[in-house]
Formats: sequence, C-alpha cells, structure tokens
Amino acid sequence: MVESFWAVVVSLLACLVTTIGICTIRKYEEWGKKSVTYFMCFASGVLISVSFLHVIPKSFEMNVNAPIFLLAGYLFLHVTNRFLSGYVCDKLGSARGILGPIAALGIGFHSFVDGIIYSVTFSVSVFTGTLAALGMVLHEFPEGIVTFLLLRASGIDEKKSMTYAFLAAAISTPLGTLLSYPLIGSLEESVLGSLLAFSAGALVYVGATHLLPHAEKEGKKYSILALTIGILVAILIITFNG
Repeated sequence: MVESFWAVVVSLLACLVTTIGICTIRKYEEWGKKSVTYFMCFASGVLISVSFLHVIPKSFEMNVNAPIFLLAGYLFLHVTNRFLSGYVCDKLGSARGILGPIAALGIGFHSFVDGIIYSVTFSVSVFTGTLAALGMVLHEFPEGIVTFLLLRASGIDEKKSMTYAFLAAAISTPLGTLLSYPLIGSLEESVLGSLLAFSAGALVYVGATHLLPHAEKEGKKYSILALTIGILVAILIITFNG
C-alpha cells in the first residue's frame, strides 16, 4: 500500500511539473527557452547514473534474464520514438497544422510509459522508485515546454495549445500509473525484475538518447556543469542510502 501510494503521488507530481513547464513557457517564453537545456542535462545525469548504479544491478539480482529485458526496453523506446518522429511525422505531418498534434501524441505515449515506469520501480521499493522519479520528474518540465511549442508552431492558438499539451504530456503520466499498478503490484519477483530491467532500458534511452542530444544541439555554456551536478546528486543519494 505504501509503494502504491507513493507511485501515485510521484506521478501526480510529474503531472504538476509538466503543467508548470507549459505555464512557464507561455508566460516567460524567453526564460523558458534559455533554461530548458539545463533541466534536460541535469535530468539526464540523474537518469543515467541511477540506471547504471542502482536500477540495473537491482534488476539483475531479481532475474537472471534481466539483460535481455534491459536491451528490449531500450530498443522499444528507440524504435517507438523513431517511428513516431520519423515515419508518422514525415508521412502525416507534412502539413504544418498536423505536425504539432502528431508530435504531441508521441509525447503523450512517452508520458504514459513514464507512468508505467513509476508503477514498476515503486513496486520494487520506495527507494528504487524515488531514485527513478528524481530524474523522471525533472525531465517532465522541458517536456511540457517542448509540447506547447510544437503545438504553437503548428498554428494552434495559445489556449488550445495549453489544453492539448496538458492532455498529452501531463495527465497521461498519472493515467499510466493508475492503470498499470494494480497489475504490476501483484507480480512475482522474477517477473518484476524483468519489468524493472525493461524500465531501466527505457530510463537509459530517455537520459542518453532522448535528452542529451537535444541539449548538446543548444550548446549552452553550463550544460556540462548541469549534467555533472545531476550525476553527483544521484551518486550521493545512492551512496548514503545504499
């Protein structure tokens, strides 16, 4: 019960952080565009470190076949995002007004998967879930900003862009948690270990392949510092609670 409570709380927090990102870029567009890279780098540092130092070793303890599921988790998100951003957007998003909504749907799917990851990690332990959530929640802020900007770039007005961004990127996360936790919470340890490894692959993808390349394109002066701080924060938490 404790684990399920915190999984739901964290997913709602993620929803709130995404909403804050959407509101921030609407009211403080210049600051939002300048700061989004640092949030990405910090979140990336946390996610990569937490995955390799805690989540992956934990999954290996729980299931001998965890490495297979680790690879599967990474490839699943990679192929899914490539399909949504490449094939779908190229084929259906050639019209300016369609590109933003299609991309928002892709982000919505991604956020729904985030909710499932909260269910899996908190089912293992509150500590494992909290570690994963530390990076995941922070990466929701730039995700809200990006979703809003994509919709605005497609010619959708501000009010509708805020609504669509909230539905796609924010509310989908707690929805993923609420729908998946009743099933995941009752699984045996070995099955849970395979799902944890799958989630770890997804976390590595988000940190190393999804966030970092976007941050590197911006070339911000202190992006490496933000990444390093994220790594150090994760190491400190794992060290003192390990």
